[in-house]
Amino acid sequence: MTTSFKNAILFDPSQRLKEKGSVVVEGGKIVDVLIDKNADSGKIVDLKGQYLFPGFIDLHVHFREPGQEYKETIGTGTRAAAAGGFTTVCCMPNTNPVNDSSFVTQYIMEKVKQQGVVRVYPIGAISKNLDGQSMAAIHGMIQSGCVALSDDGKCVMNAYLMRKTMEYLKSYDIPVIEHCEDEHLVGKGCMNEGLVSSQIGLRGIPHAAEDVIVSRDISLSAHTDGRLHIAHLSSKNSVESISHGKARGLKVTGEVTPHHLLLTDESLRSYDTSFKMAPPLRTEADRRALVSALQSGVIDCIATDHAPHSEEDKDVEFEAASNGVVGLETAFSVCYKLVERKELTFERLVESLTSSAARIFKFSDRGQIKKGFLADFAIADLNRPGKIDSSTFQSKSRNTPFNGWDVKAQITSTVVGGEEIFNIEKGICL
Repeated sequence: MTTSFKNAILFDPSQRLKEKGSVVVEGGKIVDVLIDKNADSGKIVDLKGQYLFPGFIDLHVHFREPGQEYKETIGTGTRAAAAGGFTTVCCMPNTNPVNDSSFVTQYIMEKVKQQGVVRVYPIGAISKNLDGQSMAAIHGMIQSGCVALSDDGKCVMNAYLMRKTMEYLKSYDIPVIEHCEDEHLVGKGCMNEGLVSSQIGLRGIPHAAEDVIVSRDISLSAHTDGRLHIAHLSSKNSVESISHGKARGLKVTGEVTPHHLLLTDESLRSYDTSFKMAPPLRTEADRRALVSALQSGVIDCIATDHAPHSEEDKDVEFEAASNGVVGLETAFSVCYKLVERKELTFERLVESLTSSAARIFKFSDRGQIKKGFLADFAIADLNRPGKIDSSTFQSKSRNTPFNGWDVKAQITSTVVGGEEIFNIEKGICL
């Protein structure tokens, strides 16, 4: 069946495309892109002047299944993704049991078939049970569908293991993703080490905890010629290291979260555990460096690090609270504030959620509005004021630092394979 999405502003920065027009879809793929013309074939979907983007891609989410379904499931996680315009997501391995074998990978893939409403790709563990010592069953996980390896949630402190993993993955041409926090320097810290931590009496985590691991792993990438992706950057010094690595031609990429782009450690003066994450929120100077690096392309993409937790995990004293925030449903709306402030261009915002992310994991059939590509779209109204209300989330969890924020731009519809799976008025469409 043919479906035509008409009266849209087609927006794809990778092709410098910003034109009124239509997209024609058949068999789950784009079969035609019409500029300044309304399609009239098959089922007609009138977007009434809204923006149509390629479906967003998130390289870093936690769906908690198997083992912690009380926080999130693949079903609720993918619904949260759909509500945020994300059509492809990659889920981290720190489940219970850990995704460190083909058996767990296959279990996740089966759950995706049963419950998922967007495309989900597992990320396998680097080490067995995330112990940081012995290599996991890498070949089997990749054969079963894993698209990258990471011990995210934990840093791989064993430099030899990281080196061997980079060397091993070269034959598969997939990246290692590193959670860059030296556990010895983190210690019992729970926020950024600096003026604010001293004033409010919480133990701090220095920039160096991130910086030394970023530097180490970039050196290992140079030594092995391996692909390295740095997760959730927070430090201006780490940004400089990545910039130098890229200037040397190394295979190094990086991501940044919406919360690190928009918030600083000043938010922790409230002791609200919704602002507790790893790595921690840092200073305004760090925040500005991250935004600048995203704008310039030194940081490649935005990833949410969607990390659902139950109320019991967060409703405790600050130092005892779990790290992490949910982010799939709010990412576009809150990051659009950077565009409104003229800190980030609209083109770069959309690119960092689409084609830039697709390039890192070599998703060659998505991230652009192009004939032959998957018919995955995020549709937005840039003049639809609203307020973020965590009680309405599709996610099981409510641990967001953005609750109550006023926003101007909102995702109104999400399309996967030519079928609408989310509509802001109707919710999830199945």
